[in-house]
Amino acid sequence: MLAGMAEAPLREPTFLVLTALAEAPMHGYAVIEDVLRISDGRVRLRAGTLYAVLDRLRADGLIEVEREEVVQSRLRRYYRLTALGARRLAEEASRLRHNADAARVRLRRGGLLTHGGAA
Repeated sequence: MLAGMAEAPLREPTFLVLTALAEAPMHGYAVIEDVLRISDGRVRLRAGTLYAVLDRLRADGLIEVEREEVVQSRLRRYYRLTALGARRLAEEASRLRHNADAARVRLRRGGLLTHGGAA
């Protein structure tokens, strides 16, 4: 990456997976359920999508496998956020908050947003 250039914004599913793992280590199915809960039902991850995201996040050093266990003859991996992952999530949350604040200010100035919400 060129000096001075910020990292690319995280895609929403990736952001939500990191958010789910910020609270506690989880196995894949629990991540799927938590992302659904966090997004108020808007983001429904399929297993194939989730594991592709998890593999990419592991390769980038943002998450790691905390432990593995066998449940009903199936391997269950628990993933956890790394310090780098926590930092990246915090940076992205700050970027999103800044952009959302700027949008609200502009909408208010344009008379399109009342104090409590949309006009």
